[in-house]
Amino acid sequence: MTINNAVSPSATTHTTTELLTTDQVADVLGLSSRTIAAWRSSRNHSLPYVKAGSRVRYRLQDVIAWLESRVRSTAAPAGGRAE
Repeated sequence: MTINNAVSPSATTHTTTELLTTDQVADVLGLSSRTIAAWRSSRNHSLPYVKAGSRVRYRLQDVIAWLESRVRSTAAPAGGRAE
């Protein structure tokens, strides 16, 4: 599933302020919703979320920014350190 498919498939345009459920984010990332919930609880990952009462939602723009921040180049010099 892609990020565009995670939000309402019937919508023709998507705004970056749309909110995604934990299941939608998990589906996009290829993870289980339990993993996303564990990340949220442990705070080991910096994937921002919004709490509305007991409900958890993720802003599409935050998910995109989080993914972009994890892009790595495979052209790291020997020794594993980039200069």
